[in-house]
Amino acid sequence: MAGLKIKKGDRVIVLSGKDKGKEGVVQRALPADRKVVVEGVNTAKRHQKARSATEAGGILEIDKPIDISNVALISPSDGKATRVGYKVVDGKKIRVCKRTGEEIK
Repeated sequence: MAGLKIKKGDRVIVLSGKDKGKEGVVQRALPADRKVVVEGVNTAKRHQKARSATEAGGILEIDKPIDISNVALISPSDGKATRVGYKVVDGKKIRVCKRTGEEIK
């Protein structure tokens, strides 16, 4: 299976679903499942019991994975959604913005 074009630390926008239009940073990429975990998107409440005297229990909000097809990378230059392409420069494969042709760091 091919790798994901969206990596940890990328700014993305949600294209569909209940969180459509929200932006966030990718916290984790799950290439085997073709999913990403985006900060502040697809949150769920989890009731957690206290495991020790120091670790408190309570209701936690955790971010659940979202399918990679439902997010798009935000172009670093103009802040709009873009697709990702690849280019070989000096023998290294780098990601580039399809809209502007600019390198994605």
